[in-house]
Amino acid sequence: MKQKNIKIMKKWCHAPPVSRFLAKRSLNHFSANTGFDIGRVEMGIYLSSPKTDKMSEDGENDSLRFGLSSMQGWRSTMEDAHAVYPNLDTSASFFGVYDGHGGDEVSKFCAKFLHQEVLNHEASSAGDIGASIQHAFFRMDEMMCGQTGQREFAALTEKDQAKDIIEGLISPPKHGESKGQTDGGSSDEGANSDYRGPTAGSTACVAIIQNIQLLVANAGDSRCVLSRKGQAYDMSRDHKPDLPAEKERITNAGGYVRCGRVNGSLNMSRAIGDMELKQNKSLPAEKQIVTANPDICTVELCNDDDFLVLACDGIWDCMSSQELVDFVGKQLKDESRLSAICETVMDKCLAPATGGEGCDNMTMILVQFKKPFKIGTLNKEQPLPSNQNSECNKSAVASNGPNVIAGSQYNHNAVRKA
Repeated sequence: MKQKNIKIMKKWCHAPPVSRFLAKRSLNHFSANTGFDIGRVEMGIYLSSPKTDKMSEDGENDSLRFGLSSMQGWRSTMEDAHAVYPNLDTSASFFGVYDGHGGDEVSKFCAKFLHQEVLNHEASSAGDIGASIQHAFFRMDEMMCGQTGQREFAALTEKDQAKDIIEGLISPPKHGESKGQTDGGSSDEGANSDYRGPTAGSTACVAIIQNIQLLVANAGDSRCVLSRKGQAYDMSRDHKPDLPAEKERITNAGGYVRCGRVNGSLNMSRAIGDMELKQNKSLPAEKQIVTANPDICTVELCNDDDFLVLACDGIWDCMSSQELVDFVGKQLKDESRLSAICETVMDKCLAPATGGEGCDNMTMILVQFKKPFKIGTLNKEQPLPSNQNSECNKSAVASNGPNVIAGSQYNHNAVRKA
């Protein structure tokens, strides 16, 4: 391998995340023509030592209390984001985790806007939260492809550094084009008429608690788990490309699955963003190679329910749903601060060295229910936000398990005992 090739690849490693993602296909071509091992390059996404400082928060309302924490860990950048609104409106609380890939712009965008779109949709006013939240997931893609997205990404992306790295890795501009105009790089409204939206993406796993009803919507491989009498119940499923239904949609839309990845690259089959995988104009949004269409599960809470956990795959790669429920249950006996429990989980999951599990960004939200459940007692005042860096089985899924409430036009998954 020529020394200059290694120098180029090292330069790519230290680029902003969006630059690395935009250049990915060029790097694959580079690897194919030089024989360079991309795996050696991807080691550059890890730090020499982990960043273990944590962003933590605690809060409560009349019906629940929550704690959360996020940690960058071994990764060279922090791409997770979250949103917590204990008083989303007079009767509902909102919790969401967003695990970004290819950059943090999509996860931050979702943390800022997704809950707003849930409230703004007419179905929400009519009491159909499920339809409203499905609309909100699709709405994120629509907004990011428009002027709102371009404005937000212009503020989030270090454009000058991105331009320097892309130059030399991607083909030079065609005659008459401005060298600095790349997808999503323009902050001038309407200046980039060919802009198709971000190539970066994010998972979205959100929980809305309205009176005694819990609704969970998920796209990607972040996960929500309910503890009932100490038993873990998966309120979401991880969307992986090898799942039969996911693989069928991918291939029908013109994509393929290789090595468990969509088109050999993305290791999840549903996400917000990733617009380059949503360009089949003959298909609706829910049938694209990658779709933002969420699975939605609704259950009625009862006094047997202990707590709820939402976390990105940086946690679930290290602990199963039941292992985490068991661990949190034990911690609750001695620790009253919920964010401290989240911090302990992250310390437990953190790998001693790079390679293998425990090297990803980590975000966890822990929600503990107050007993007995109170209905319609939430404070009407909105708190300041915390935004940081197919049919349903109508029968109960198991003895003493949550009852799954069937819905109408949107997708549901039965709750699964972990």
